[in-house]
Amino acid sequence: QLQASGGGLVQPGGSLRLSCAASGFTLDYYTIGWFRQAPGKEREWLSCISRSGSNTYYLESIKGRFTISRDTFRKTVDLQMNSLKPEDTAVYYCAARRFSMSKADYDYDYWGQGTLVTVSS
Repeated sequence: QLQASGGGLVQPGGSLRLSCAASGFTLDYYTIGWFRQAPGKEREWLSCISRSGSNTYYLESIKGRFTISRDTFRKTVDLQMNSLKPEDTAVYYCAARRFSMSKADYDYDYWGQGTLVTVSS
């Protein structure tokens, strides 16, 4: 089971750090992806990180603002989000995939319940 946390209300230009943790298994053996779903829109892939942490990919529109990383001490995969915009408002999900990196949500085996990020003044 995955658990995404760290969402909340933030003003435009602000920052949030989301975390993805697992219970019952370790994230070390999984590619981890972050997705989001805004109201009335389809779920959107944002970023993924390889099992080793050495490879990362980002959606073009978030490049330079969001950073995915593994915290080996806390056993989490984090998404640092800076310079947030109102259009970043969405429910953010993390997902785990046993094998290679993928942008397709159907490739992921485990999903967290989502954490709501609201960017508003």
